Amino acid sequence: MASIGIVGTGFVADYYMRSLATVPEVTVVGAWDIDRDRLHAFRKYWRVPAAASLDDLIGRRPDLILNLTNPGSHYAVSLACLEAGLPVYSEKPLATRLDDARHLHRIATERGVMLASAPCSALGESAQTVWKALRERVIGTPRLVYAEIDDGFLIRAPHTTWRSESGAPWPVQDELAVGCALQHAGYYLTWLIAMFGSVTRVASASADVLGLTLADGSAAAPTYACASLFFESGMVARLTCSVVAPHDHSLRIFGDEGILEVAECWSNESAVRVRRRHVVRRRLIDSPLTRRLRIKTPTHAKVRRKGVTAMNFALGPQEMLAARAEGRASRLDADLALHLTEVALAIQTAGNATGHQVIASRAGAVAPMPWALV
Repeated sequence: MASIGIVGTGFVADYYMRSLATVPEVTVVGAWDIDRDRLHAFRKYWRVPAAASLDDLIGRRPDLILNLTNPGSHYAVSLACLEAGLPVYSEKPLATRLDDARHLHRIATERGVMLASAPCSALGESAQTVWKALRERVIGTPRLVYAEIDDGFLIRAPHTTWRSESGAPWPVQDELAVGCALQHAGYYLTWLIAMFGSVTRVASASADVLGLTLADGSAAAPTYACASLFFESGMVARLTCSVVAPHDHSLRIFGDEGILEVAECWSNESAVRVRRRHVVRRRLIDSPLTRRLRIKTPTHAKVRRKGVTAMNFALGPQEMLAARAEGRASRLDADLALHLTEVALAIQTAGNATGHQVIASRAGAVAPMPWALV
């Protein structure tokens, strides 16, 4: 039986608890939050023990810490846990400053302590199906990727009414302070890095097109960002994020022999389809019909849809615990977490004059899931 400690019991923590229910070999030995009322509600709803402090939770020596705090606290909490010798799986972003992310990476590497960050959907069924299709050259040679993560016109959405399963309010101030790219670009970045390798260069532009002011009077982070990503493998991708344009979480990979399409990155079961091209009366057309691709072997536990997501948030923690038990490297590791953070920050902070940025970090090769190799 593996043990997990949870730091931060806000909105996203409920997604993790619902997902951990699919992993009977894992137990939560304690949860802690600086908001005592929130901690009490979380403890009561999920029937998990509450820790008296972060030090108390660390002292229980869980096999893995889930850092689910607000983004501004990710660095400090992860650092404290790593320095205590505890492996950490952090919610995204790993840190809000690149220097802090590099520091966490250095501490984890020097001390030989596992470190990874969300999202983990690259380990999910949809992402692995896309990757399998690429390996099998279903669309021939892939040439270009279009990835969209648009979340609708957020400021007009009824977000003040959004509550998690145990009653936590949706953290709108965190979302606007951190920014759409740093918060959400990772959902497709992790897929693309796993499939095509590290990003070497980013050409991006970003802006707060809504002109928002946060509750503390400071300006909001960019509400729009668009980047061209250049990969070590030669692949090129365009990634767009916003909280302005209508909801669109689609992925298209254009190859010599067709197009791979996914409609939604927030579902582990989103259909993966291939669309062929045909010549009709001297015109090249994309077929109006598609064929769904499936992995025929059992994949992973699924979590019922809650709100806008149907993802198993436990796939990442489960991978880290399995890697530790088996004495192997984790598919999600510190190198990937740092690289993801550096690329997302390059997209987010580009503004309108940064232009081309060179990415210094590199992610190691990520192995496909065993059930996707059959």
